[in-house]
Amino acid sequence: MSGILAGKRILVTGVVTDSSIAFHVARIAQEEGAEVLLTGFGRLTLIERFASRLPKPAPVIELDVTDQGHLDTLADRIGEHVDSLDGVVHSIAYGPQGAFSFLNGTWDDVSTAVHVSAYSLKSLTTACLPLLERRGGSVVGLTFDATVAWPHYDWMGVAKAALESTSRYLARDLGPRGIRSNLVAAGPLRSMAAKSIPGFSQLADVWETERAPAGWDLADPDPAARAVVALLSDFFPRTTGEVVHVDGGVHMMGA
Repeated sequence: MSGILAGKRILVTGVVTDSSIAFHVARIAQEEGAEVLLTGFGRLTLIERFASRLPKPAPVIELDVTDQGHLDTLADRIGEHVDSLDGVVHSIAYGPQGAFSFLNGTWDDVSTAVHVSAYSLKSLTTACLPLLERRGGSVVGLTFDATVAWPHYDWMGVAKAALESTSRYLARDLGPRGIRSNLVAAGPLRSMAAKSIPGFSQLADVWETERAPAGWDLADPDPAARAVVALLSDFFPRTTGEVVHVDGGVHMMGA
């Protein structure tokens, strides 16, 4: 296969359903010539079923990013399939219900959200370093614009701000090793994750008004997925520590 990812080996985390951004990243990456591996948390049989729907079935590696044992063995388990990685996609986020109440959220709620949604970018990347360092590569994560306060997003917004800062520090420390770190700030999508956000419909209303000059489809993960794939490619060789907005332009609109 030829394409902008021809010959590259890409690890994609966060496939929950075949409508998730991560699934479409994996699909487009394969279409662009990459060999793709997935990680799964929890119901591995279900994730393997989704993996079989890709253009080429992909292996699924178990990974709980809060389990140090999983992280310590990740490179070896990936090594059973490929001898190096060219890219890692971080599409992992979670917050307990309490994280969606800013004034009432407890430290347990907040620490869980930050651990899973932000610190995991660092822990996943360092777990993959033995494979990434062999040829250099690109780490790309997914965020939700953390420069403003959104309705109902609350401590998850704080966790996304931490994610964005984490990506910048990774870019600083890993740039000399030939590894870039960037994020894609996607607009909201009606997904499995969205169902856990109280008041998601009010958040989505921002995009369904005329505030997205380029338009936005709450059911279409393709634009965000294509941006991730582009950042995984060699077309951005000196872009790192960046947040690329794929939100129809909402982020730059005034009130």
